[in-house]
Amino acid sequence: MADSRVETISRLAQWRIENFGPCSYKKSDPFKVGLWNWHLSVEKNRYLYIRLYPEPSRVSKEQPPIASFVLRVSIAGANRKPYISPVHERLLRTCEDFVWPVDTTFQGRFIIDVEFLDLKVCPLNSAIPCSIWPCDGLMQSVSSQSSLQSLSRMLDEGIHADVVIHAADGTLKAHKAVLAASSPVFQSMFHHNLKEKESSMINIEDMSLESCMALLSYLYGTIKQQDFWKHRLALLAAANKYDIADLKDACEDSLLEDINSANVLERLQEAWLYQLNKLKKGCLTYLFDFGKIYDIREEISNFFSQADRELLLEMFQEVLTVWKPL
Repeated sequence: MADSRVETISRLAQWRIENFGPCSYKKSDPFKVGLWNWHLSVEKNRYLYIRLYPEPSRVSKEQPPIASFVLRVSIAGANRKPYISPVHERLLRTCEDFVWPVDTTFQGRFIIDVEFLDLKVCPLNSAIPCSIWPCDGLMQSVSSQSSLQSLSRMLDEGIHADVVIHAADGTLKAHKAVLAASSPVFQSMFHHNLKEKESSMINIEDMSLESCMALLSYLYGTIKQQDFWKHRLALLAAANKYDIADLKDACEDSLLEDINSANVLERLQEAWLYQLNKLKKGCLTYLFDFGKIYDIREEISNFFSQADRELLLEMFQEVLTVWKPL
């Protein structure tokens, strides 16, 4: 039934309930966020009781989730007055582990949102819980560990380095062969009689030394996940400038993973600037299909005054697609 379906995007799940009587119970179909399938249920008595819990499975039994999340209940339609929960952080195993009572008389059509702020695996051996976002090692190449260690030494110790990179606030040493193999733009610099070939220097003055080091670490296959996340906007700009397709895709996928009300307009602008269609569609879906444009009414006015005209046209077309007469 459509009334049981939960839509998801990034870390947000939304359940649109079309018909809910004064004293009834509904349970959603399973929906996947992170490693687990989840259920929402709602029960009306004096209060509206909302539950969130993982679907019973081998994964949820052996790796039960510790979830940090926020719930929101709102009436379907334009004039929403949501009930918003505090931030909850719970170990969730069964439907009895979490219930949120909402003092409301909601009936008929309404919407339940759950936004996952973090998901951790609760280990069974009493070790420290580990977040699944991000996952260490995700940015490493398929090369063997010994090869990665050799590349790391080449970069860190400047072994036979033959090019100097001038960043905005310092210099780094690198290897022409690695840069050329990673980027057709760098390859062209060293192949033709350009100043970079003659001087063995590259000016990347639009990147900080730290961001430039993150770029090199990615090209050498040794980047750490936390450095990737910290510098991913700078890495996206560099990937676009130097035509590094796999890095551009990795940045787009990463930016799509944690869209929220505070960053969705910035992400939409980045998607338009760098022609990231998946990210653009994700932002528009978040704003209009999931109705989060209501949360940023003040910010949206300033965005409309500065955004590209063609982007505004796409947003308007999205509105016409989503907003149908009630």
